Amino acid sequence: MHRHRGPPGSQTVKNRVHLDLATTSTAHQAELVARLKGLGATLADVGQGDVPWTVMADPEGNEFCVLEPRPIYQDTGPIAAVVVDCTDPRGMARFWGRATDWTLHEVTDDHATMRSAKGVGPYLEFLRTPDAKSVWNRVHLDVCPYPGDDLEAEEARLRALGATDPGIDQSAISWTVLADPEGNEFCLLTPR
Repeated sequence: MHRHRGPPGSQTVKNRVHLDLATTSTAHQAELVARLKGLGATLADVGQGDVPWTVMADPEGNEFCVLEPRPIYQDTGPIAAVVVDCTDPRGMARFWGRATDWTLHEVTDDHATMRSAKGVGPYLEFLRTPDAKSVWNRVHLDVCPYPGDDLEAEEARLRALGATDPGIDQSAISWTVLADPEGNEFCLLTPR
C-alpha cells in the first residue's frame, strides 16, 4: 500500500474513500492549494507521480485531491466527487446504484461514476485499485432513507442487495452501521 507521512499519531494507510475538490481555473487551483496549506493541510505522496491534480492531506493525515479544472465538475460546488477505491467498480456501481436513486453516468472495468438523479452536488466515483481493504475506513458514506420510509425495511433491502454486518457493537448508537460488498462501512441513518 502507498503510505505518506503525516503528523505523529496520524494514519499511515491510504484512505479507500477520499474527497476531490473542484477548481475553476489553474489560478484557482493554486490559490486553493495555498489556502489549504495555510489551514494546516500538507502535500501528500500516495504514488500519484506527475499528475495535473494536487494530492494533499488534512491535519489528521486524510488524503484529498485538489483537481485541475474539469468541465464535468463545473456545477458540483466545492466538492467535485467522493472517490472510493475498490477492486470491482462495476459491482460497486451495481450495489450503490440500487442502494440509492443515483444515476450511473459511466462504468468500465477501471472506474464508475454516478450522481444524484437530480443532477446536483458531487459525483460518487469508484476507482479500481489492487489494494484490498485492510482497516476501518476513516471516511465513509451516510445513507438517509426518504422521509416516511421504514428503517427496518430499508435495512433489509440493503442487506438483500449485498450489504453486510461489519461485526461491531452497535448497542450505543441510534443508527445502523453496514458494509458494502467490498467491506466499506456506511451508516444507515433514521429518515428525516
